[in-house]
Amino acid sequence: MLIQRGGLKVVAGLGISGVAAVNFLHEQGYRVAVTDSRATPPGHDQIPAKVQTSFGKLDEDLLLQAEEIIISPGLDPKLPEIQAAAAKGIAIVSEIQILRRATDKPIVAITGSNAKSTVTTLLGLMVKDAGRKVAVGGNLGRPALDLIKDDPELYVLELSSFQLEATSNLAAEVAVVLNMSEDHLDRHGDMMGYHTAKHRIFQAVKKVVFNRDDSLTRPLVPDATPMQSFGLNAPDMNQFGVLRDDDGTIWLARGRERLLQSSDMYIQGTHNVANALACLALGEAIGLPLDSMLNTLKTFKGLEHRCEFVKELAGVRYYNDSKGTNIGATLAAIDGLGAAIEAKGGKVAIILGGQGKGQDFTALRDSLSKYAKVAVLIGEDRPLIEAAISGTAELLPAATLKEAVEICQQHAQANDVVLLSPACASFDMFKGYSERGHQFVDCVNSLA
Repeated sequence: MLIQRGGLKVVAGLGISGVAAVNFLHEQGYRVAVTDSRATPPGHDQIPAKVQTSFGKLDEDLLLQAEEIIISPGLDPKLPEIQAAAAKGIAIVSEIQILRRATDKPIVAITGSNAKSTVTTLLGLMVKDAGRKVAVGGNLGRPALDLIKDDPELYVLELSSFQLEATSNLAAEVAVVLNMSEDHLDRHGDMMGYHTAKHRIFQAVKKVVFNRDDSLTRPLVPDATPMQSFGLNAPDMNQFGVLRDDDGTIWLARGRERLLQSSDMYIQGTHNVANALACLALGEAIGLPLDSMLNTLKTFKGLEHRCEFVKELAGVRYYNDSKGTNIGATLAAIDGLGAAIEAKGGKVAIILGGQGKGQDFTALRDSLSKYAKVAVLIGEDRPLIEAAISGTAELLPAATLKEAVEICQQHAQANDVVLLSPACASFDMFKGYSERGHQFVDCVNSLA
């Protein structure tokens, strides 16, 4: 599909994706301008001198001159300056929309409340290990428009709800919503708004993968659209799932065929079994050889800050899941690790807290009651979380992350797990989830 040459393209919001959009459009010969509410936005020094800039406020006059506005994911389309342009009939699109116009190569599109970075990275490795030229990015790592330089035969993109709400008719080769749980309700208003944004990934899709265990992931698409499912139960013929032997051995399976023992994967926990199954289903949809995908699964070590194994001390395993910034992610971590250690009498000591983003923390109650021995609470919304989960496990406050780690060590014994999975944003105490995770790792490594 050809990009339509013509009037002024205005990029609203800089940052990583905004810089990539400005540079790509400039290289394509467009007249490009950029506006950002920040006086010195990140990336302002990485754009061409010929590009018109207006920083310090969102420039409504400039936006109203646009033929098209490319909105950065961090900007809410409901901002009055953006709405004024929309009211004039000016198209407001994401950088993902620009990529779709610029390439006819197939796109694998991945979203979900949780696990999308793990699945995107793992599938990208599977494609690479199968000998195909792939570009991986989007909401993860490199911005989508930067990937065009690689001239890949296939794109594997992680997409956020923020990117998707300004993307239409993506026409992905295969798309998946991995799971759905409350997140970003401060932006989308309610679960229906969030769900609607996520499901835009399926517009004009060629093939669908969905999670049988989460009814909110199955799209309404034409009956002729090929659909493949994954889930943590015994699969129907040609679907992906789990088979269990009498001795408790868990197998990743396709129909009745046992493919791989879960213990042969480097990444552990039932949530990672689900992630692996999702990748197998996506890989099958784009024609990857099964043997090659299984070999990749045996060596993939997971991502930093995503249920990352830190160390074992006195029989207690420490995990950094600082990327667990919402309830769904934390539930996956508690349930995945809790189920894995339950047979040996192990329990979870968890660190929770930060900025709660309007979530309902009572959703944690069942999993905490089942698997946790202690929950150490930190951060701005500690009182709210404490009220929501009272009576589930022993609840203890901590003023710092270091204190929280030390309290967990005091309460943990052999076969237990200490887990940082805060279910919250981190900006009350840290620059971001990565700083929180690195501090946790440092604290664990300093334990005697």
